[in-house]
Amino acid sequence: MDFYNSYFYTDTICHFAHLLADDNLKLIVINSLQFLVKQQLVEIYGYVIMPNHIHLLWNMLKMNGNESPATSFTKFTAHQFRKHLLTNNPIQLEEYKSEKMDRNYQFWKRDPLAIPLSTEDILIQKLDYMHNNPIKEKWNLCQQAEQYKWSSANFYLTGFDEFGMLKNFRE
Repeated sequence: MDFYNSYFYTDTICHFAHLLADDNLKLIVINSLQFLVKQQLVEIYGYVIMPNHIHLLWNMLKMNGNESPATSFTKFTAHQFRKHLLTNNPIQLEEYKSEKMDRNYQFWKRDPLAIPLSTEDILIQKLDYMHNNPIKEKWNLCQQAEQYKWSSANFYLTGFDEFGMLKNFRE
């Protein structure tokens, strides 16, 4: 595996709101990641979608025009979140109203965390951290990591990639 542009990436919903508790919005995240993989902009080695944040282990392969794949991801998902909420929950949409001049709504906090992955040991440590996130007492979303649908844990246990976007970092 090439670690050149590989990162442990965390992005958080504004105000730590549990916007991603809605499975429809989780699917928007998945669809965006699938698109980036299909366009060969990124490789995704692991992920978890939590109610108020996401973690990714990914490799940036190339720019998406003039912007990074991470920027494309946040722009696209924010636009889709707005469309979904406008139709299905306009009251909730108001919680994300922005006073900034360059946008009407803001869903993701500014400045996501991107930690470069320099070794396989660091990648494995971050993968374990991500996969154990849903079973932590704070969340208690499942009993075993591989039971959580919105994570790559089951892929690393069984080899089954439900959303068809993962690459095993060992290959």
